[in-house]
Amino acid sequence: MSLRRAPGGIDTAARAAFRCAVLAVATAALAGCSVLGTYMPVVEQIGVYKLDINQGNYLAQDQIDRLRVGQNRQQVRAILGTPLIASAFRPNQWDYVYEFKRQGQALEHRNFAVYFVDDKLARWEGDEMPPSMAALNRQASAKSLPPEPSASDKGFLGWFLDIFRK
Repeated sequence: MSLRRAPGGIDTAARAAFRCAVLAVATAALAGCSVLGTYMPVVEQIGVYKLDINQGNYLAQDQIDRLRVGQNRQQVRAILGTPLIASAFRPNQWDYVYEFKRQGQALEHRNFAVYFVDDKLARWEGDEMPPSMAALNRQASAKSLPPEPSASDKGFLGWFLDIFRK
């Protein structure tokens, strides 16, 4: 078998093998990009850190429960806060939007809208809101703390004195 050399001095078989190797590496690299997150999610986390981002108005269910039909705009603003969107094209509607992103992925997205008629609250609609932190704390303490002793419980001293009263 005779080796033919190209005019540049590299034989054609070596050049063909080099091209095949480069093509194989490029194919593997491009294919690896699409499955990298599936099989090796830790590798995607290496690199630029992305901050957790809270955007918009975080509303809790206790705030929604305080809304009443007929409240004026100032009362609604005091309860819910300044709306994220108060459009000039829809002056009788305020939109409250909330989004939470972690590592660039949206984990929560909620919309809530209030509608006014003659500057009075007429109705509201939107996604279900989470309970407030105060309500969650009350639920947790009810589960973890023992019940308070009742007023009829005499305690140790009362029990001790009852022994001598008999």
